[in-house]
Amino acid sequence: MQKHFSLEDIMLMDKQERVHFINSIGGFKSVALIGTSDKDKNTNLAVFSSLFHIGANPPLIGIIFRPSPPERNTYNNIIETGFYSINHINENTYKQAHQTSARYDKNISEFDATGLNTEYKNNFFAPFVAESNIQLGIEFKEQIDISINNTIMVIGEIVQVNIPENCLLEDGFVDLEKANTVTCSGLDSYHKTIKLDRLSYAKTDKEITSLKRIE
Repeated sequence: MQKHFSLEDIMLMDKQERVHFINSIGGFKSVALIGTSDKDKNTNLAVFSSLFHIGANPPLIGIIFRPSPPERNTYNNIIETGFYSINHINENTYKQAHQTSARYDKNISEFDATGLNTEYKNNFFAPFVAESNIQLGIEFKEQIDISINNTIMVIGEIVQVNIPENCLLEDGFVDLEKANTVTCSGLDSYHKTIKLDRLSYAKTDKEITSLKRIE
C-alpha cells in the first residue's frame, strides 16, 4: 500500500524531515570526496553526493553547491585555483568521509581532522585522497547559477584518472565493485553494491542479452 504526498504535504514537513525525505527519494547517488587547496597550499576535503556525469567528449562532470553562507571553502578553492580532485569512497573510509561534512574552520584541514592522507601525483595541483582507489583530477571549466534555489552548478573536465589496473575491463568499463566504491542514499546512509547484470546495447530489432564478463 502506497502513501501519497502532495507538494503541500512535503512543504508542511518539519525542515529536517523534509531534507531527509527529498534527499533520499531520488534513489542511490554517487558520493565522493572533493580535495582542494588554496594558492598557499592550505588543503580542504569535503564529501559530496551531488556529482553527476555530463558528457564523455569532452569528459565532463558536474557538482551542485548549496547557497552560501556558510562559507564554501571547496567552491572558493576551485574558483581560485581552477583545480580539484574527486576521490571515490570505500568501506574503509566512509566514516572519515562523512566526518568531513562537519563545519571546520578554514584554517583546519579535513585531511588532518579525519586522518586521511593527501597525495600529490603527476604534477596535478590539487591533493588526492591517498586511501581512495579511484581518483579523478578535474579542471574547472564553467559555473551556472541556478536562480530557483540559489545553488551553483560547477562543471569540470576530467584531465587525469588514477585507477587500479584490475578494475579496468577490456572495453573501458570500470568495475566499481572491485574498486570497493560505495554509494549513498539521503545525506547519511552509505551502501555497498551488488551487480545484477550488465546488458547489451538496446536496439529495436534485437533482444537484450547479458554481456559476458570482459577482463
